[in-house]
Amino acid sequence: MGVKGSATDLWTRRDFLSRSGGGLGMVALSHLLQQEGLSAGTLGSGNPLLPHVAHVPAKAKAVIWLFMNGGPSHVDTWDYKPELAKFDGKAYEGFDKETGFFSKEVGPLMKSPWAFQKYGESGAWVSDLFPHLSQHVDKMAFIKSLYAVSNNHSPALFMMNTGVTKMGHPCAGAWINYGLGSESQDLPSFVVMSDPLNRGLPKGHALNWGSGFLPGVFQGTWIRSKGDAVENVRRLKSMSDAQQQDQLRLIHELNEFHKTRVSAESELSARIHNFELAYRMQTAMPEALDLGTEPESVRKLYGLDETHCGHFAKQCLNARRMVERGVRFVQIYSGGMANDRSWDGHKDIVKNHGGFARETDQPIAGLLADLEMRGMLDETLVIWGGEFGRLPVSQRKAGAAVSGRDHNPEAMTFWLAGGGVKAGVEYGATDELGHRAVKDRVHVNDLHATVLRLMGLDHKKLTYLHNGRRMRLTDVGGKVISELIA
Repeated sequence: MGVKGSATDLWTRRDFLSRSGGGLGMVALSHLLQQEGLSAGTLGSGNPLLPHVAHVPAKAKAVIWLFMNGGPSHVDTWDYKPELAKFDGKAYEGFDKETGFFSKEVGPLMKSPWAFQKYGESGAWVSDLFPHLSQHVDKMAFIKSLYAVSNNHSPALFMMNTGVTKMGHPCAGAWINYGLGSESQDLPSFVVMSDPLNRGLPKGHALNWGSGFLPGVFQGTWIRSKGDAVENVRRLKSMSDAQQQDQLRLIHELNEFHKTRVSAESELSARIHNFELAYRMQTAMPEALDLGTEPESVRKLYGLDETHCGHFAKQCLNARRMVERGVRFVQIYSGGMANDRSWDGHKDIVKNHGGFARETDQPIAGLLADLEMRGMLDETLVIWGGEFGRLPVSQRKAGAAVSGRDHNPEAMTFWLAGGGVKAGVEYGATDELGHRAVKDRVHVNDLHATVLRLMGLDHKKLTYLHNGRRMRLTDVGGKVISELIA
């Protein structure tokens, strides 16, 4: 009964059941709207990066994507093809010279310059390029039948990052941010580190980690290797902390007032959130990137003080520290612009792949070992791969003394580790020469669907209404590779 004289004194049992039923209906409606990404709490109000409930129980809490930019050769790294040695120097009968990018520089079949050996209890074949990573094959799940749809770097990069070959679409990290929110309110939820050795950004630049038609708050934050890690975050020397707080408070009030007068509420909310996050990052980002607190044993594990790999070791260690502090998605690029400045081994694959493998082998192996020792590997999904593979034939100009390999969209190898991945397994296969994926072919959309599933997201439910269509990372395709999930 209500207070005497109140309206609730007049409730009948039918009124009570009616009002209770209406409340349950609103709860159900709210749940359905959240599933469709239409509830107000998803984007339009408050902090859009507050943690969201996953669609299904998640295997992983964070992703570290190690992007070998330029297209590493699968037949020289993880996909052993003894037939290439058998037919070395012979013409590849029936080969379509338009498969690669340089149709006028197609040579004969070429064996790998590196020897392969079996490692681990799984007996995985690994080339001599990776003396450190070869010790961790029992943690890895290899996808040996992944293929792309473009033989050109920019569209292939867009495909691998966003699921389509066109620019302007959200990348995987942005979709995961949109679907799950952030575990850290003091650091960006999505961080990108590019090659620091003056090699430039990958082709397509920041579009590879952009949010596309999703609100800007979900895009990646690029961490610079020199100077301030993030531009425009450091407080001016002429401004005190109290003055800056007053400034941010005024900006917030003006933006909130402006929100009541415009329809583009989600974009303005993202801008407000970015101002507030930038303020908190002034303290949190320097602390996260301060490697001086790491013990000597960790520095040696990653090769932090080694001349040949110290730059990439720093980024791998930063990735672990970021994930440790709640960052959801970290992407690290090895190699910058095309050709000699990336894994794009057209001219001299021995020098090209040998150099980049030496830079990355120990740091990545150190990352896997470090994550495992800290009990973080089970909840951190580590991904290794590029935008396409390379051809089994040589690429050589007339009179050239050395050979390389051209682009191959028909086949590439990726490996995944941790984060609920079934360890020590291989999925799919290429033909005997490593030219095409032939067994259990894996489209990039399938890879994305599997990554989302490991993060607790259903790729068919993770949608965003854009131009009258419910868009998703996997477009109209995608199949979860259940054989890779533990």
